[in-house]
Amino acid sequence: MAAEKTIKYSRQREAIVNFLKGRKDHPTADFIYRHIREDYPNISLGTVYRNLALLEELGMVAKISCNDGNEHYDPNVEPHYHFICRDCGSVLDIEVSNLDFINTLAEKDFEGKIYGHNAYFYGICKDCLKK
Repeated sequence: MAAEKTIKYSRQREAIVNFLKGRKDHPTADFIYRHIREDYPNISLGTVYRNLALLEELGMVAKISCNDGNEHYDPNVEPHYHFICRDCGSVLDIEVSNLDFINTLAEKDFEGKIYGHNAYFYGICKDCLKK
């Protein structure tokens, strides 16, 4: 039986978790770092990255790569969809009816078993449309 990994408590990690709680805007590590520094001025960007990697490993956050050169972090690890604004680059949760039929559709021409998928929707967010 594998031993459970014991994680030492960290105020900085707790601050990162609390900062991410309930967010739907999927901030980057740099954005998180800039805001966490307000309460922890000695925190380094490397510490933020290490803690985000650990939180991802523990299944507490999801890392989203959206081809903008940055990794975005999502506290919602349940399956859901994302919208990426082509103008401002924001990454937002999007409510979409169940698209699980895509797995069945993809399996028609695939010699294997598909258990899930990722889908990104691209366009212009409501804030950019107002400009």
